[in-house]
Amino acid sequence: MATSDFQQKSNADVSSNNNYTAGTPYLTGGGEWKPKNLIDAISEIQQFYVIESKGQNIPVEFLTLEGTIGFFKMGLRSGFGETIFIFFLFPVFEFYLIPFVFHSTGLGTVLMGAVPFILLFVNTGMCFYVSRFYIGTLTRRAINSLFFGRAFILTIKSFLIYVLYSCASNPRLASPERVWSLAQRLLNNQEEAKRFYYGIEKILPYVVPVTIVCSISMLLSAFLPYGSAYLLDRRRQRKKEKNQARVAGR
Repeated sequence: MATSDFQQKSNADVSSNNNYTAGTPYLTGGGEWKPKNLIDAISEIQQFYVIESKGQNIPVEFLTLEGTIGFFKMGLRSGFGETIFIFFLFPVFEFYLIPFVFHSTGLGTVLMGAVPFILLFVNTGMCFYVSRFYIGTLTRRAINSLFFGRAFILTIKSFLIYVLYSCASNPRLASPERVWSLAQRLLNNQEEAKRFYYGIEKILPYVVPVTIVCSISMLLSAFLPYGSAYLLDRRRQRKKEKNQARVAGR
């Protein structure tokens, strides 16, 4: 009798969940996700994808406002870390190490110049990876929040870096007289002051062109994952429409 009652209760529990699919994980509980880092956020998105790709419909409200903001903040932190990394390493490599220490040319210049962007490239690659999971309402919402936070901070920092370096290399601000005065204040040795002065004068014409490349690369890293997610989704939708037309005999 007890066994019969247990079976009836189990059947009732299963039948009450119309969205459950055998062998598919089922989310129970709130949606207060607060990813600690970008990998953690991607891992949680993968869990959403596994469930929704199996046909289990999850209401978009399951990812609460706090959960959505959590993914957005993670995107902000990711983009902020990348821009800080670039901000400090970019001038050191581009305007000191490459021209004066390594004297790199050709491929060497490209490889050395890519060092400040390593973190940006890695995180952008991970965002490209997560764009393939762009399916279902819950997964889309999480990915959009993550991507928007990252794109928002990268766009702002790209603009700020361009403005800052453009102002620093402006002929009025970086006039020969001011550069020489700065060299004398920073260095007591007259010979070192002259070396500093001629070094600054040598790199000034290249500051704006190199900064433009830096800003563009940040903007591409901000929006290319969005574009890849959109294109993959459109390709998926067209394939679905073709399959439906084939089944309908059109």
